Amino acid sequence: MDYSWAPLMGSLVLGLSIASIWLVAALGLTIIYGTAGVINMAHGEFIMLGAYAAYCAQAYLGTPFLLCLPISFVVVALIGLFFERVLIRYLYHRPLDTLLATWGVSLMLTQGVRMIFGSSPKYVQVPEFLSGNVSLGIMNMSSLRILIVLMTVVLIVGIWYLFYRTYFGIKIRAVTQNREMAASFGVNSERIYMCTFALGAGLAGVAGCLFSALAIVLPTMGSNYVVESFLVVVTGGGPLVGSIAASAMMGEFKSFFSYFFNSTFAQFLLFVLIVIVLRFRPNGLFANTAVRR
Repeated sequence: MDYSWAPLMGSLVLGLSIASIWLVAALGLTIIYGTAGVINMAHGEFIMLGAYAAYCAQAYLGTPFLLCLPISFVVVALIGLFFERVLIRYLYHRPLDTLLATWGVSLMLTQGVRMIFGSSPKYVQVPEFLSGNVSLGIMNMSSLRILIVLMTVVLIVGIWYLFYRTYFGIKIRAVTQNREMAASFGVNSERIYMCTFALGAGLAGVAGCLFSALAIVLPTMGSNYVVESFLVVVTGGGPLVGSIAASAMMGEFKSFFSYFFNSTFAQFLLFVLIVIVLRFRPNGLFANTAVRR
């Protein structure tokens, strides 16, 4: 086995790619859980819907792949808005009921997509400039993975700006910390929850569009990402900075362990590491110290 520095550094660069994939998958879940405290079991299915939105935009409208990103965001955000209005809004602050309801939504979405599109795999075409590899000196990385890393950075900056530099972000943080006090200043918490749920669903749609180019599109593809998404959110503690730190840690350790062992044993070691972290920090790396009311 080659233990020279170059392959190891290449493995760490690959870990950045893995971290970006897990983070972009978890961003929507982070926003929904961090703001409203909702554990959205249908998050994987929202990712799947984003992939199918990209497929439909290409197959029926001939939309270029990059333009499928905003289309997937809008389509899945509207679907998330619909479920929030007809179901989720009656279950806020009832975590067990919300857990069961969103799990039922996930089953319904999976079966609905299977009935409409069938179980056969679908494919999303990417531009030629995203089909090759880019040399990074010590390793080659696919152009598509580089795009995912760049999109992750763009989404993080956009979310940070929305939450900390806009009036809407101030209202989100006010409702998150103390809903009654925010209401006394005229903040409509129900509208804030509605908008953040739709935003989180839309971000899951963007993730699904990106992932549709990495692998085949199937009704069950969301299950491939939902476990890592929940691990990122739980390990991070809920806030955005926690999810960033948790995804970076998980991606780098997964790649580091895979360098010395096989990927299966690396996954096992990663889960053991997460259990150890949660043993000493049960509220996550960056737990929100504010009291949610």
